[in-house]
Amino acid sequence: MKLSAQERLVLALDVDNFKKAEELVSKLSDYVRVFKIGSQLFTAEGTKVVNMVNERGGKVFLDLKFHDIPHTVARAAEEVTKLGVYIFTIHTSGGYKMMKAAAEATTKISLSLGIRKPLILGVTLLTSINQEILEKEIGIKKRLKEQVVALAKLAQAASLDGVVASPQEIKEIRDACGDDFVILTPGIRPTGKSLDDQDDQKRIMTPGEALKLGADFLVVGRPIRNVTNPVEAAKKILREMEVD
Repeated sequence: MKLSAQERLVLALDVDNFKKAEELVSKLSDYVRVFKIGSQLFTAEGTKVVNMVNERGGKVFLDLKFHDIPHTVARAAEEVTKLGVYIFTIHTSGGYKMMKAAAEATTKISLSLGIRKPLILGVTLLTSINQEILEKEIGIKKRLKEQVVALAKLAQAASLDGVVASPQEIKEIRDACGDDFVILTPGIRPTGKSLDDQDDQKRIMTPGEALKLGADFLVVGRPIRNVTNPVEAAKKILREMEVD
């Protein structure tokens, strides 16, 4: 995707109320174009926070990771599309029929309303999962990268626009799914941040490294949100994203 660094940087609004979210959007809208609204904030504040970001000229990545029977996910996809979001997520582990139903419902409602179709991204494996968890807790014996690529290929076959995956799987997904398949990566940590301070993320990478490998969007949360000067933190990350 031909996007500027500001269009690629996604700020995770993982806060617990509308006021905090509004303050972050107000401070950072000159530097960040896309704001992620996840389950915590959406559960607390509902659609008004989506409307706030849209009204301030930002784009919404609604990260609710739908995972249910195909009919239910298709209906949820319709409602999300009506909200005017830029991106939303569903779980690839819901299977082909679930993903296909969401893709078809989103396309149909977008055309009927004459609005832009949001990007639908399939969540592969959460960045909190490593090989040991995959095998011992989830019971999948494949190598982690093999499982992520298999899920990405299934998402592509079901007409999703791309996937959410850790930066460590970018190259393999890009090789398997091509240049037009969207890859959004959480687990981004700026240069100089201690790897011991990686929160619950287990598969991480710096912004420049992730973009060089072929990521389209980078999600950053605490390294911007939880510092004294979020604007300077965002500027630093944007500089790291300016790769050849």
